[in-house]
Amino acid sequence: MIQPQTHLNVADNSGARELMCIRVIGASNHRYAHIGDVIVAVIKEAVPNTPLERSEVIRAVIVHTRKELKCDNRMII
Repeated sequence: MIQPQTHLNVADNSGARELMCIRVIGASNHRYAHIGDVIVAVIKEAVPNTPLERSEVIRAVIVHTRKELKCDNRMII
């Protein structure tokens, strides 16, 4: 469960290393983001000599969380 002010590790090779969630995209009453949700994040740490810089605001997709995800068919991911 990802909420605003959460620091996240980046799973791709875009050049960012660490993000901080600032908003969960969707209905206004969503408090947490889960796997597959889109968030607005700010870059806190980036790899040198890449087009991304610190304090740049981007959109990101959540691909992995520590908390398991329970599906409707009783499958746990």
